[in-house]
Amino acid sequence: MPGADNDARTRVVDRIVDYLDSTGVRHVFGVHGANVEDLYDAIHRSPGRVRGVIAKHEFSAGAMADGYHRASDRLAVVATTSGGGSLNLVPALGEAYASGVPVLALIGQPPTSLEGRGGFQDQSGLAGSLDGPALFSTVSRFCERVDKPDAIADLLPRAVRAALREGGPAVLLLPKDVQQATATAEPVDLDDDAVGFEDLDERVWRVLEGARRGGPTLIVAGSGVVRANARSALAGFARSLGAWVAVEPDAKDVFGNHHPGFVGVAGANGHPSVRHCLQRASTVVLVGTRFPQVARAGLEDALFGRTIVCFDRAPAYVSDELPALHVGGDLRASLLRATERLEGLPCARPATPPHDGLDYLPHERSEGSRIALREVVETIAAAVPAEATVVSDAGNTGCGVLHFLPAPARGRYLLALGMGGMGFSFGAGLGAAFATGERTYVLAGDGSFFMHGMEVHTAIEHDLPVTFVIFNNNSHAACKSREELFYDGGHTFNAFRSSDIGAGVAAMFPGLRATTVRGLEELRAFLAETGRTRAPCLVSVEMRRDEMPPYLPFVPAQPATERTSPK
Repeated sequence: MPGADNDARTRVVDRIVDYLDSTGVRHVFGVHGANVEDLYDAIHRSPGRVRGVIAKHEFSAGAMADGYHRASDRLAVVATTSGGGSLNLVPALGEAYASGVPVLALIGQPPTSLEGRGGFQDQSGLAGSLDGPALFSTVSRFCERVDKPDAIADLLPRAVRAALREGGPAVLLLPKDVQQATATAEPVDLDDDAVGFEDLDERVWRVLEGARRGGPTLIVAGSGVVRANARSALAGFARSLGAWVAVEPDAKDVFGNHHPGFVGVAGANGHPSVRHCLQRASTVVLVGTRFPQVARAGLEDALFGRTIVCFDRAPAYVSDELPALHVGGDLRASLLRATERLEGLPCARPATPPHDGLDYLPHERSEGSRIALREVVETIAAAVPAEATVVSDAGNTGCGVLHFLPAPARGRYLLALGMGGMGFSFGAGLGAAFATGERTYVLAGDGSFFMHGMEVHTAIEHDLPVTFVIFNNNSHAACKSREELFYDGGHTFNAFRSSDIGAGVAAMFPGLRATTVRGLEELRAFLAETGRTRAPCLVSVEMRRDEMPPYLPFVPAQPATERTSPK
């Protein structure tokens, strides 16, 4: 393959890398393989600033790209080979699709000469082979095969625009011989056709003006606020309405968690204080969310009788019995315009109506050697710097972290609930660390560690400032909790033979600070010492198997056990 075309950097893969560099991409995450090796060769030869980062598994590579975007709002890129490598990427693309995360996926394919001829890893759909375009179209906003070299000039910019504008993955399938071929045309940016401002109709104005003069109003904010770069616009809009603000589980960092108007997380993992405020509110404004099931669980009946306005790209997920006024278009522009008009109206009420503080779902406290989930999470929270990123897996660990750990004041909190894949936090945490350069805290259970925890090795290779905290209860705890509550409590498929993860990781990776702790003081000391360094580290916390997490479906009908005053 080396030759004049290669030296002149005119291969299709060279055009791809040069274009990514020109658009500000600095990292391409993935796993190497025969049918994508030319792309990595182009990254190596590129005079630009694009780096290739090799993960241990394609799912984690996709999660790295996902976390990279969520922590930085920049386009993320993942590159994998064909066959099993590409299929391993599907769950990560599914998460990005469901959560609206723009990820460009570059997927190598066998040479076109082998398509439909029994070629190894053939995904052309010919002669009974697996149909790659059909498969990846289901988990992307844009999917095209690059069948001719010069087609890259059109398809690559279109893919990038689709990912950014439509919110989700864009996939380019790249046959190996096309990657190696000379491309005479260079990709160029498409004409800007940004989403326009959609003026608010009079029905919406009447509702908002009434909320300004009357109230109280509850805002529920979602991850669309991040995608629209609208955090400050949300804060101003909430101030203009004198509103309380709740957040969705995967959007905890879109509003200050210590703000006097913050009433907690909405949904099954959230705080009962949200429901209490909803019951007192006359108007509900959804901002950057369609209000999916994970956010509205436990709130549905309290929505009746409230006027609902939804600021989002698509209408809210509410029943026909609960019609919601919809405001599409540019979210940030819509919020700024509404704020400007509202602040010209009189408002005799306080800027933020008082509320009683955050309520918590029933939970346990530590007793003697029995360390409870809340104390572990609060110990971690006390050590997290204001600029840090916190990444949590779903499951029992995620319930505790979501419930008891405030989002860092100037950092990010990432939780993937589009598909909720176990082990997502390991890749996403590394992607966030690449994006920000700040210390990142990966909080995951032992089940997630056993799935994708070997990305610890990737953190070591790149000397990333990542603190891995493993909540080790020697089980798939969420599944075990369900067995105990809903089935025969005397039997479980989900309890594991005990393991010492901290000692095992320390032995596997000499030089990495890794340990197992069994008490809060040990954990506090480890986090304080390692937090002063720039190196990766891992601590496994020995947790109980029998503790139920703060999760609404697991809680009998009873009042919350504890409340904190607004800070």
